[in-house]
Amino acid sequence: MRSKKPFSAGKAAFAIFITFLLASAIASTQSQARKFKVLHTFHGPDGALPDGLLARDPGGNLYGTTSGGGTGKGLCASSFLGCGTAFKLNASGKLLWSHSFNLRNGADPVAGMTRDSAGHLYGTTVLGGDTTCYQYGCGTVFELDSTGKGKVLQEFNGSDGMFPEPHLARDAAGNLYGTTLLALGNIFKIDTAGKVSLLYTFTGEADGCYPVGLILDKRGNLYGVTTGGGSATCGSGDGVVFELDAGGNFSVLHTFEGGDGASPDSILLFDAAGNLYGTTIYGGSSNTCQGGCGTVFKLAPNGNGTWAESVLHSFCSAGGCADGLYPARGPLAIDAAGNLYGTTELGGAGSCGGYGCGVVYKLDPREQETVLYSFAGGRDGAGPSPGVVMDKAGDLYGVAGRYGDTGCKDGDGYGCGVVFELTP
Repeated sequence: MRSKKPFSAGKAAFAIFITFLLASAIASTQSQARKFKVLHTFHGPDGALPDGLLARDPGGNLYGTTSGGGTGKGLCASSFLGCGTAFKLNASGKLLWSHSFNLRNGADPVAGMTRDSAGHLYGTTVLGGDTTCYQYGCGTVFELDSTGKGKVLQEFNGSDGMFPEPHLARDAAGNLYGTTLLALGNIFKIDTAGKVSLLYTFTGEADGCYPVGLILDKRGNLYGVTTGGGSATCGSGDGVVFELDAGGNFSVLHTFEGGDGASPDSILLFDAAGNLYGTTIYGGSSNTCQGGCGTVFKLAPNGNGTWAESVLHSFCSAGGCADGLYPARGPLAIDAAGNLYGTTELGGAGSCGGYGCGVVYKLDPREQETVLYSFAGGRDGAGPSPGVVMDKAGDLYGVAGRYGDTGCKDGDGYGCGVVFELTP
């Protein structure tokens, strides 16, 4: 399972903190020039630790998940974190409904949800479901209707997969696609009849290991990344970008080697020209962090079946981490002008243990990065891990997994998190 990195990623030197102090005035000025608003603050019973990318409907309602909190009564609720929730907020941030997981129906939904045209939502929980394979369950795929009433579509039992973490992809016919961390990882499909089939099993060698998220193109081809494997064995490799075509043929589009990124952990994004964009947690040109501070990368098709990778931005490469540190795992957002928007879990002007509280950033087509908001680690939250979604007006919406309600006891004293809106 993916570890919680925001406040345990102490890999940088003490010099980072000094640089933050020097850069804070600049970052704060950038933040104040834009409109930031907390739409909802979690308190525990309504959810805690939002981890997944938000979904937004045409009416401006927001849908998401929290990996903890809720009112579920299962084994995972024996700690005050709870089993997690799924929620709906209106455009003003009012909570319209909350669905609490209780272990039996799932637990620890760290990914966001996929919404269909009828308003149904589909997602995964890392734990819960079948507890014969593991006392906390091997994970589920669930569906919620427009009122928040849910049902379990799949309970993994270890033989067909376990610990599904990522955002699901859904095709026009209603089939769902995702990945699990069984062994070194696999790709699964759930058809409209509820039948589960394994489409690919990773070996941990050149094909990578531990896949994260999937996206579909118009021809039904699947694209994703692995956090390990590739140039070396699973424990040493820096990960790959892969394609599984509609015919079941697997190919590696790019193998990371550290300087161009390492440990890609984001859902990919296609632009209108067919280029792919994503982020890596580590790697890049900065020497500030052990193993690099993360990158934004682009893959451009060459037209002959190969792809050319380029690094658009290396974090902490300008003498400090005011620009962000460890870019988050959600997909980047893109506007009509080709500007990219994303989040980092750490970095920025805030303190949060000396490593920063995270930022929302913009990367323009000239590869110039601008910090749109730097979290302070107070009522505004911290650790905006899953990226942002954009409305037609260009406003951004996301979650920060920590702080917010400082009275919310989440087990480590960092608060329960918030949902925010940012006008660039």
